[in-house]
Amino acid sequence: MIDQSIHILLVEDNPDDVELALHALKKNNILNPIDVARDGQEALDYLLREGKYADYKAGMPGLILLDLKLPKVDGIEIIRIIKGNEKLKRIPIVVLTSSKEERDVVESYNLGVNSYIRKPVDFDQFVDTVRHIGYYWLLINEQAR
Repeated sequence: MIDQSIHILLVEDNPDDVELALHALKKNNILNPIDVARDGQEALDYLLREGKYADYKAGMPGLILLDLKLPKVDGIEIIRIIKGNEKLKRIPIVVLTSSKEERDVVESYNLGVNSYIRKPVDFDQFVDTVRHIGYYWLLINEQAR
């Protein structure tokens, strides 16, 4: 059974991709609490509890689904900051992006990302990909607490 106490942070600026991801998670019965950050700065504010998230009481996410091509602060910089922060570095980061740049893949792994997945264009493939992500990271994988 999927641990529904694990929060998911979805970092995605494209509203269509946000809705698609939320729909895919729901369709696959992944009912974990999901917070959405729509740009890189909002994601950092959420994680570092700054700005509008200074008084946010929810726990830290147990999984981050991260697009790389974001406004304000890009995904590579977010990975760098998370993996360099003692309180955040153990949170699994799954890059879920449309980037086909080999340098993005290499840089993401060099910085400590846990998985790099290119977003499938086909809806059914996207739903299936999200199912696999959810089952692995929320059910099979043992997380450090």
